[in-house]
Amino acid sequence: MSESAPLVHRSVLLQEAVAALAVKPDGFYIDATFGRGGHSREILARLGNGGRLMALDRDPAAVAAGQAIGDARFTLVHAAFSELGAVLDSFGDLVGKQVQGILLDIGMSSPQLDQAERGFSFRFDAPLDMRMDTSRGQTAAEWLEQATQPEIERVIKNYGEERFAHAIAKALVAARGECRIATTRQFATLVEKAVRTREPGQHPATRSFQALRIHINQELEELSLALPQCAARLATGGRLVVISFHSLEDRIVKRFLREQSQPPQLPKRLPVRASDMDKPVLRLLGKPVFPSATEVAANPRARSAVMRVAEKI
Repeated sequence: MSESAPLVHRSVLLQEAVAALAVKPDGFYIDATFGRGGHSREILARLGNGGRLMALDRDPAAVAAGQAIGDARFTLVHAAFSELGAVLDSFGDLVGKQVQGILLDIGMSSPQLDQAERGFSFRFDAPLDMRMDTSRGQTAAEWLEQATQPEIERVIKNYGEERFAHAIAKALVAARGECRIATTRQFATLVEKAVRTREPGQHPATRSFQALRIHINQELEELSLALPQCAARLATGGRLVVISFHSLEDRIVKRFLREQSQPPQLPKRLPVRASDMDKPVLRLLGKPVFPSATEVAANPRARSAVMRVAEKI
């Protein structure tokens, strides 16, 4: 196996997530983050002949891999999950069903991390790309070439929660004055020199790689756009299942679900009758679910996952 050969992707919280959807044999479900299809295949296994599954992914490689699923009940669309509403509208006549459940697994897939040419990992020396959708958009190298030092510092600080963001941004801007920062190794080496200390067992560039990836793919913005669309499209009693992998994502999910499960907060003493107030949209189901020790031992990339579930009222 070459160093860039992808590892087999293992869907995190596979059984727990699909169980949380409470799949009905004739229901219509959406896997908004197809990846390599682990969750989709499990949902299809629980659907009857009258059921339907639509999957979305913005990674062309994932969409290509999904063509191997030859199932008439299954539709795969090349789109970001922030485009969910538009996709459903375009397939309205084809689908013709209310959505009974939506799954968002917003982590990276193993093929994305393990294929050097994608530029997501500092384990390989490769072009600094980092785009999930390689068919469009600006690469990480292109952004670093034109971003200002304050912009770079803001991204690394906010998305990587990196306390050495200022030193890293300063080093990157100084280095690009001599040559273009075009590879993962260049980027990792520059960050490593700028970071004075780091947590044991963590590479000095880990937080900066995360920050750059989140920014290039607008991951937090995509999530914030997708969640209201999911809530709006679910049928009454439909389930929303979200698996996130770092605190910034989970914070957005937790806040959204909390807001949608409570009545609106109005100023005190405002003369409004309870019957005139907007009702909650979602009902939280259970507590956050984390991978078991057994799953983490078999798949270390699962260790930071957290799953939250809600039901449409």
